[in-house]
Amino acid sequence: MMAKQNSSSVHAQAGAGMIEVLVAIIVLSIGLLGLAGLQTAGLKNNQSAGFRSTATMMAYGILDSMRANRVAAGEGSYNHAISEDTASEDETEEETEEETQTEAGIPGDVKPWLEELALRLPDGTGAVNVDADNKVTITIQWDDSRGALAAQQFVMTTRL
Repeated sequence: MMAKQNSSSVHAQAGAGMIEVLVAIIVLSIGLLGLAGLQTAGLKNNQSAGFRSTATMMAYGILDSMRANRVAAGEGSYNHAISEDTASEDETEEETEEETQTEAGIPGDVKPWLEELALRLPDGTGAVNVDADNKVTITIQWDDSRGALAAQQFVMTTRL
C-alpha cells in the first residue's frame, strides 16, 4: 500500500517544476522591462541636462563678451529680443536694408552668439536685455520635445 501512495503523489506533482520555471521567467521579464524603461528615461533626462548645460555655458559666454565691452553693453547695444529672430522668408529688399542698418549698431558678438545657439540647441534662440541700472537679463530658449517639456527656457539675471 505504501508504494501505491508514493506513485500517485509523484503523478500529482508532475508539472509543478514547469510552472515554477514559467513564473520565474515572467518575473525576470518584468524586471528586464523595468530596467529598459529606466534606461530610456535616463537617456532622455541626460539629453535634457546636456541642453541646459549648453544654455548655461552660452549665457555666460555672451555675458563675458558684454563685460569685456561694458560701454556698448551699458548703452544697450547688446539688447536683442527673441522675436527679432523670427523673420519671414519672404523679406523684401527694403526689410533687408533696414535689418542691415539695425545690425550695424549691434556689437559683433551678438550675431555669432545667436548663430551658435541655433547650432548647439534645437530651435535655439536668445534674448539679451540691459536696463538703465546695468541689470542684464539673458534668456535662452530651445525645443526639448524629446525631454520632459517641449519648450525650455534658461533665464539668467546679473549686473555688469
